[in-house]
Amino acid sequence: MAYWFNFVWLVIYFLVLIGLSGYGLHRLMMVILYLVHRKDVPQPKGQWDELPVVTIQLPLFNEKFVLPGLLEKVTAIDYPKDKLEIQILDDSTDDTYELCLQLTEHYREQGFDIVCLHRTDRTGYKAGALEAADAVAKGEFLLILDADFRPEPDILKVVMPYFTDPNIALVQTRWGHINRDKNLLTRLQSIFLDGHFALEQTVRNRSGRFFTFNGTAGVWRKKAIADAGGWEHDTITEDMDLSYRAQMKGWRFVYLNDYVTPAELPEDMDGFKAQQHRWTKGSIQVCQKMLFDIWRSKAPLKAKLEATTHLTCNYSYLALILLCILVVPICIGVVAPQGDWAWNTPRMMMLTAILFFSATVTVCMFYVTAEAVVRPKRWWMVFPLIVPLLALGVGMGVNNAKAVLEAVFGRQSEFVRTPKFGESQEGKLSVEKRSQGYKALKSVLVPVLELFFGLFFACTEIVNLAYGNFINAVLMMPFLGFFYTSVCSFARLFDGMRQRRAQRVQNS
Repeated sequence: MAYWFNFVWLVIYFLVLIGLSGYGLHRLMMVILYLVHRKDVPQPKGQWDELPVVTIQLPLFNEKFVLPGLLEKVTAIDYPKDKLEIQILDDSTDDTYELCLQLTEHYREQGFDIVCLHRTDRTGYKAGALEAADAVAKGEFLLILDADFRPEPDILKVVMPYFTDPNIALVQTRWGHINRDKNLLTRLQSIFLDGHFALEQTVRNRSGRFFTFNGTAGVWRKKAIADAGGWEHDTITEDMDLSYRAQMKGWRFVYLNDYVTPAELPEDMDGFKAQQHRWTKGSIQVCQKMLFDIWRSKAPLKAKLEATTHLTCNYSYLALILLCILVVPICIGVVAPQGDWAWNTPRMMMLTAILFFSATVTVCMFYVTAEAVVRPKRWWMVFPLIVPLLALGVGMGVNNAKAVLEAVFGRQSEFVRTPKFGESQEGKLSVEKRSQGYKALKSVLVPVLELFFGLFFACTEIVNLAYGNFINAVLMMPFLGFFYTSVCSFARLFDGMRQRRAQRVQNS
């Protein structure tokens, strides 16, 4: 009985590892394809004889701290005023609306065609706001910017020539990071995003595969949005949904890796978790909605395969949590295969080494390559952050697995915005005051589970070191990421409780 228990447990364990390794090998494929296509930089077909009208759309929800800086940058864009319309899409429930009206009047006096479109019914959230704005937009092209983005003055001069090709529906720019060096979390996020943009988006675009709009810092052809069916509200990643529908209609996209639009990264763990939860849940919703349609479309096989990998990759968070559960009895010796399948036999050591390389080393290669592309003079600075990077990826497993399950079982949730504090380098007290308008941790379930896994793997590390199992100790280090994500969330929770207590005392 014990033999079969060990055998079945081991089979499931290695099947999960193989599944995770498959996504790791996909990262290696991205690196190889980037090297193949790195010089295939997209070029515009021509220039406009007469510049078209462009509408800049600025979706907002309670963004009073970043709105002034956003409008300052938007109104500095180098484009004829008579060809430019600015729409502030305000769904705010606080005093942001009053600020919108003041700033709208201020810039209108300076000759800008600017309007504030305020909704009291947030149907469809951002997608609903964009849908309503498109119906009254004057521009043939739409530049969409989230509130924390700071466009460069030449963004339209760089982007618009690509639309001289009538088949181009979207031009997406690469995200930059204003607060990259704010703390450890922002440094790690910047590496994650650099990998996505510098490698994944570049490769997908230049190799003829589908890639998706990132929700901001890109220009759409309004006709293409309408042709693809418009903005739909049944997922919380409306940008990804629309992107696949448009490309299946035959529209082409362009990604500009060499042009950067700076933005702000979440500076605390709760903000990062909220963002990752939304992106993860939304991608699974789009997967359930679109995957079969993609395979029934006339898209080339390589585009279908890449779309499948892209849309299913977040299921790996369920596999990661399953792996954490499976490894517990292995670590404490309940599952201890003997004979030919013992851990110290050559075949098991070889299999473990191959899977470790596929699931871990390839991911490291992916992010090192991305940093070499984005920061060629400072790429080596990523090496001290490799282990923390892997740890954060593992530590987000519980949060993102919860998002996957919510999508699979159709649980609806409100749109939770990411905290944005602007570019100001004011002190901690100012940040705390500004954070009062944002929702912090809503449930302790996720950090409690993270804490459980974190404490278990911390104890496992101590035992490995005590018995001289240094290789196992190194292999298990990323799992300490659970401890990191949990402690950061609880720290934010207790800080919020302290602020509310201080506020009550002040008001009494």
